[in-house]
Amino acid sequence: MTTPLPTTAATPTTPTSTPTTPDTSRDRRAFVAPLVATLLTLPTAAVALFFAGISPMACDSCGTAASDRFDASYEVAFTVFGFGLLVVLVLLVAAWALPWQRRYAAARVWCAVAAPATVVLDFAVFHGLVDWP
Repeated sequence: MTTPLPTTAATPTTPTSTPTTPDTSRDRRAFVAPLVATLLTLPTAAVALFFAGISPMACDSCGTAASDRFDASYEVAFTVFGFGLLVVLVLLVAAWALPWQRRYAAARVWCAVAAPATVVLDFAVFHGLVDWP
């Protein structure tokens, strides 16, 4: 007669996972990214606004048909440019307004990097929308 082997049920071994808590410690260097972004973005936006503002002089000596096309495209492009500058302002405010905790460091840096890049993109879109003579 054979005796049956004792069967032991395999107990599933799951690693004990500890819930990760977000790092809420204060980031002592949280001001660096927004400060650098502000120092880059505001002068860049001022220069872009200056060149967008004086661009109607490009068509001072145009004929009537070319001037009409330019004026119509400039109105649309300058409106889009203005809304783009509002997006830049929102990015800068977000970079400064995020809580100065380590867990928001990545979002703060992304907003800070996106602000001057958005100024350049905004001016490129403006330049592309205008029907230059």
